[in-house]
Amino acid sequence: MKITLLAIGKTDQKYLKEGISVYQKRLRHYINFEIIEIPALKKVSSMPSDIIKQKESELINKHLDKADSIILLDERGDAFSSDEFAGFLQKKMNSGISELVFIVGGAWGFHESLYKKANHTISLSEMTFSHQMVRLFFTEQIYRAFTILRGQSYHNE
Repeated sequence: MKITLLAIGKTDQKYLKEGISVYQKRLRHYINFEIIEIPALKKVSSMPSDIIKQKESELINKHLDKADSIILLDERGDAFSSDEFAGFLQKKMNSGISELVFIVGGAWGFHESLYKKANHTISLSEMTFSHQMVRLFFTEQIYRAFTILRGQSYHNE
């Protein structure tokens, strides 16, 4: 199985890039993991949020295949503990899915068409984080999930 994180915009903070890189390297021992950054739209200050979400959805859809299991990272999604998230990933792997695609939308969230297309919606927290920080937190949680599944000592319970 492959896991992809699709994200609108780029990670431009050096400390976040370094943290993400640490967990991407660690994940190589467990799974094929990739982050794809979709360039943010230009000149959006005069656009209505619905149009922004629609245009971002079109950009996201270019990276999706019919066979992908699509999971939106959204504040209104289901919340998991780290152990529960590890179990969620294990079920997905056991189901024979070839690619899990997690998506971080833009500042306005997702267009309704992506909610309809998604197989699941997950919340990382009830708190609001910058989209750049979400990439680091999510990458760490993927790594944590695999250490839990392998019974390794990274995760303390």
